[in-house]
This record gives sequence, structure tokens and C-alpha cells, in this order.
Amino acid sequence: MNPAPSLLRSLATVSSMTLLSRILGFVRDFVIARSFGAGMITDAFFVAFRLPNLLRRLFAEGAFSQAFVPLLAEYKNRRGDTDTKQLVDRTATALLIVVLLVACLGVIGAPLLIYTTAPGFSADAGKFALTVELTRIMFPYILFMALVALAAGILNTWSRFALPAFTPVLLNLSLIGMALFAAPWFDPPVLALAWAVFLGGILQLALQVPALKRIGMLPSFDWAPNDPGVRRILTLMGPAVLGVSVSQISLLINTIFASFLPSGSVSWLYYADRLMEFPAGLLGAALGTILLPSLAKCHADDRHEKFSALLDWGLRLTLMLTLPAALALAILAVPLLATLFQHGAFTANDVLETRTALVAYSVGLAGLILVKVLAPGFYARQDIKTPVKIALITLVATQAMNIAFIGWIRHAGLALSIGLASCLNAFLLWRGLLKREVYRPAPGWYAFLGKLALALAILAATLWFAAGDNSAWLVLPFGERIIRLALTVAAGIGAYFATLALLGFRLRNFRQHSA
Repeated sequence: MNPAPSLLRSLATVSSMTLLSRILGFVRDFVIARSFGAGMITDAFFVAFRLPNLLRRLFAEGAFSQAFVPLLAEYKNRRGDTDTKQLVDRTATALLIVVLLVACLGVIGAPLLIYTTAPGFSADAGKFALTVELTRIMFPYILFMALVALAAGILNTWSRFALPAFTPVLLNLSLIGMALFAAPWFDPPVLALAWAVFLGGILQLALQVPALKRIGMLPSFDWAPNDPGVRRILTLMGPAVLGVSVSQISLLINTIFASFLPSGSVSWLYYADRLMEFPAGLLGAALGTILLPSLAKCHADDRHEKFSALLDWGLRLTLMLTLPAALALAILAVPLLATLFQHGAFTANDVLETRTALVAYSVGLAGLILVKVLAPGFYARQDIKTPVKIALITLVATQAMNIAFIGWIRHAGLALSIGLASCLNAFLLWRGLLKREVYRPAPGWYAFLGKLALALAILAATLWFAAGDNSAWLVLPFGERIIRLALTVAAGIGAYFATLALLGFRLRNFRQHSA
């Protein structure tokens, strides 16, 4: 019998692949910012891309994965390969048919979608028409990504984490290549980005096929909507769809608000979100990916102590790595944005406007990633209704804060409301797990938090003094920005982890094995 793989090693594998994707994502955004700046054209592209992304999370990475992975783990652990393969075939077929229909409806109804989700664009006929055209090109992306999510769920359940984590790299490569080399052949050039998304979806799906063949789980067409396993997935997906819809509806409402703000507001929020997504994806998505199959197996095997220990490990690791990232994003907002994006059409004013959104987003980074750790504690037990109820509360709170903040700090108010709502979401999930006695904190939390607070204080002082005056970053040559930023970040990392080491933190203390 093979020993259980180390979760820390699995986390390192997924995070390294995610790091590669995020680095290429910054290259992609650098290329887009340099070529198109932050204005009407990029607003149109980002709004158009947000729609298929919303449905991708709804049908693929969100509701579907939450319902599919725990049931697949149950079949794999309690039933034979034949039943598991049949579940995969029938689920894949149902998913293909449903999402293909949605994609067709999206292409046909693109004008109505844009009018609904970005009504402020209707005042500019050219901007509205361009957004509709971009939407129609990119909408089939959800079909490819739904099948990619199915493949990722299968591979992750078989502890094949690296390939699914690597897959997003292909979308970034597609966008970079099309923006650099194909844009002049399109009229307007931004259409190249839309076709890059379409091509990226095809490439990501094609990459999964050999891996699924190797484990004998490449889906075949088998239309059986009344299959008990498929019906259970659909039953679980009902509340999951609502839960994921709540967070996506919140983002859509933010887009509606932003569409009435000065031109560039959507783009400023986008670039700030991209920086925040770096640590969120590097740790949050990676932890959620590796925890859900292990938690589901613990639940299936009635190993309650191991279940709680996995959650405790995820929470400590999240706080130790996320809080310094949030602090660094807030303190180094201008240095980061100036170095990464202040080139070509992206101006110093764009840096300063994006900075306010990034600082606001950083407030909720820890909450955002904690949700990725806590929510699988419910999904693994096939309890999706509780996270949905919490998500509804979060939605109401987000929109109340939007109304309170938008007149005060404009687009940054939309970012701040999302950040604070993420913290509320995480707190309610944590309290729910405690009440159900699913999670029981291990000893030593007060000492852990005290040592962490001291290390964060030293990190903040180091970054503050190393970064210097923000205004200088707006005029420094690009090469000098890179060198100064690298030295500043290195000093912060060194100071933080040296402090933790002096306080007794050791890597072996965070080793944990999967179920």
C-alpha cells in the first residue's frame, strides 16, 4: 500500500504551477496594458470576458466541482472502477449538453447580457457594440472550461495535481502571443484578445486528454440523466449554483456600479484584482484543490479527527502566508503597479487610481483565502446549503457597503466592500464548523497568533523603510524599478521568515499527509 502523499509537497506542486501561471498572467497584463492602456477598449474587453468567466465559475470550477468531487471520491473509495467510470461518463455527457446550450444562448443574447450587466455602456454606441462583439467571440470559452474542470476534478481525486494546475498557463500564452503578433491583423486590434481566449480554451481541454487516458477515466458519451449518481450531483449543484451565483452576482453588481464611474474605472479594478489574485491563486486555490479530495475521503471513512486536523493545518498555513502578502500589497502598491504596468499607454495616474483599489482589496485578502480553506469543510460533507446561506448574507452586506463607500472613494469603495465581505464570509464559515463540532482547534493558537503578529510588525517596518517615497517610483527608469522592487521584496521576505525562525517556527511543524 502506497503511503499517503504529503499535503505540503502537493501544495508546493500546485503552487509552483500556479506561480508559473501567475507570472505569465502578469506578462499578459503587462502586454495588454502597454498595448491598450486603461480606457474604453480595455473596459469593453474586461466586461466581455467577465461574462464567460462568471459562467465558467458557475458551471465549472464553482458549483460543479463542489458537487462532483466529493461524490467522485465516494465512488472511488467505496465502489469499483466500473461504477466510477460510468459516473464520469454520464456526468461528462450531461455537463456537455447543458453547457453547450448555455453557450449558444449566450452568443445569441449577447446584446441583452451587456445591456443588463454594464448598462452604463449603452450611452456610447461604439463601446456597447464592441463589447457585444467581444462577448460573442469569447462565450464558447465556458464550454471548454466546464470540461476542463471535469477533467481537473478527476485528476485531483487521483492525486494528479500538477497538470490541472499547469493548464491555465496555456490561456496566458495564447493571450500574450495574440496580443504581440496577431493584433495588427484585426480591426479593431482588441479582437485578437477575444480570439486568444477562444483558442486558450481549446488548448487547455486538449492538454487533459492524455492524462485522463492514462488513468482510464477519459469520458465517453453516455446520456443517462436519470442515473442516481448524476441526479445526486444535480441535487447538490442546486444550492451550489445559488452559492456561487451569489458571489458572481456581487461581482456583476460591482461591474454595473463601475460602468457609471469615470472611464477607466473597470480597468483600474481589473489590474488591482490581478495583483490580489496572485497570492489568492497561489495559496487559496491551491489549498482548496488539495484539501477537498482529502476531506471528502475522511468524511467517507468517518475519520473525524483527521478531518479536523486537516482544517487546522490549512488555517494556520493560510494565516502564516496570507497576512504578510496582504500587508505587502498595501505597503508596496505603488512600487508594484509602477513596475509591472506603468509602460506605454498605462500612465502614472492609472497607477495611482489602481493603487487605491489594490489597498482596499488587500484588506480582505486573508478572508478571501480562508474561505477557500473553510468552505471545503462543508462541501466534503456534502453540506452545500450552509455555505449558500452564508453567501446570501455576504451578498447583502456587500451591496450595503457598496452604497456606503462608492460616493466616498469611488471605484476603491467597490474593492473595499468585496474585501470586508470576504472577511465576514470566512468568519461565518469558521463559526459554522465550530458549532457543528466538525472543526476543533488544536492547542497553541494563542501563541501562534502572538508570534505571527510580531513577525508582521517587523515585516511592515522593513517594507516601509525599504520602499521609500511612492512618488519616486513613478519617475524611476524601468530597470531601476525592477532592481529596487526585488531588493525590497527580498528584504521583507528575509525579515519575516527570519523572525518566525527565531520564534521557533519550523517547516516540519506544518507537515501533514492526505487522507
